[in-house]
Amino acid sequence: MSSLASAQGLPAGCGSLSQSWGPFDYRPERYIPEPIYRSHAALLAIVEHAHFTPEVENLIRGKTGTLPGGDLSYTLGVFPNHHRALIAISTLALKLKSPQPPETRFSVDCYFHRAMAFRPDDPMVRMVYANYLIQLGEKSSAEQQIDAVAATSPEGAFTLRNLALLYFDARSYDKSLQFAHKAAATGLNIDLIKSKLQQAGQWKEAPAVAADTPASEASGAAH
Repeated sequence: MSSLASAQGLPAGCGSLSQSWGPFDYRPERYIPEPIYRSHAALLAIVEHAHFTPEVENLIRGKTGTLPGGDLSYTLGVFPNHHRALIAISTLALKLKSPQPPETRFSVDCYFHRAMAFRPDDPMVRMVYANYLIQLGEKSSAEQQIDAVAATSPEGAFTLRNLALLYFDARSYDKSLQFAHKAAATGLNIDLIKSKLQQAGQWKEAPAVAADTPASEASGAAH
């Protein structure tokens, strides 16, 4: 492993994040403008038009080659945490039953490790990785990734529901129920995860929340 790769926390064989162009954050709100490409939308459009086309994303064909692997690899070089490209490359690996699809520079595991090293604060990367690991049958490793997201105390309703679904798929039913209740508390519809937990015999209603002031105290205060 090179000293630079080691400093970036990357496993052996996963290369370096440093390159002539990029890397850039896929999330527009976290994009840091630089001298040439000041607009995140413009930069993303350039890369996606040239490499991450609908045909590539849907694994139909490549843009610059016959197969989509090379274009997915390029996209993830410029935007390591490109969520849709990570979904596409992991889907391709599962479809081909190969940890490193043809024409990709690194293994799928490496692309996730590169994304996490680049932006450790991006929970979507870990959730996509967890889903990939679940599909491989590596539920224990998947749960570690889900736990890492859960440890950040997420508040977004959709993130909470996704965590509940991922924990369910990892067969961690207690945690799935916990996050289903948290998602429900935001007002979000949780019928899907509730149904899954019910079918697995794991659903329980959320405990009743006690009133801030006991009735006896309230009665005494009124006198």
